[in-house]
Amino acid sequence: MYKLSGRISTVIGAAFLAAASATATVAVTGQGAEAAVTRTSFEMVPAIGATGCLPAAQANVSIESRGSVDVMKVSAVGLPPDTDFTLFVTQVPSAPFGLALYVGDLVTGRNGHAHGTFVGRFNIETFIVAPGVAPAPVVFNGAFPDASSNPPTNPVQLYHLGVWFNSPTDAAAAGCSANETPFNGEHDAGVQVLSTRNFPIESGPLRQIGS
Repeated sequence: MYKLSGRISTVIGAAFLAAASATATVAVTGQGAEAAVTRTSFEMVPAIGATGCLPAAQANVSIESRGSVDVMKVSAVGLPPDTDFTLFVTQVPSAPFGLALYVGDLVTGRNGHAHGTFVGRFNIETFIVAPGVAPAPVVFNGAFPDASSNPPTNPVQLYHLGVWFNSPTDAAAAGCSANETPFNGEHDAGVQVLSTRNFPIESGPLRQIGS
């Protein structure tokens, strides 16, 4: 998956923009009504564990299908300043989260705002599949060590989003739990801070974008 973090901006060629067709726009609500659209926007809300420590945290997300890829833009506010966060696509919005896919990073400035642009597949066809068991490299071996092989699974659709503190230390400094979680590249992240729990479990907002 291609990704661009909040540290850099996305550069999309003029020819690519010209090729994008006119699209319909809808604002998705928490009801998760299914629609075959190519552009949508929605809100992320404080995760269950962050309602007490960061009640003002929120993010606006927009997704636009551009044919062979989807472009997702995330703008978050109400977060601690100068702090790193990670963004995942998840099976369900809150614990136990199910399967999850690492998308990229968000970094706040001194005002607690973060902006990121990510290019990949963020639509009704976003999924993980494992037709059979295969060996996997063990690279990180901390509190959440890498598995040496995968469990087989039929396709599992992933329609929710979650944002985590990149560090338990940063989470504790913000008054949140200092629990360690596997939700960053080295599997030593902090707790979840934003989620799409304002949507039904089986109708997350990515489900709104047609293939």
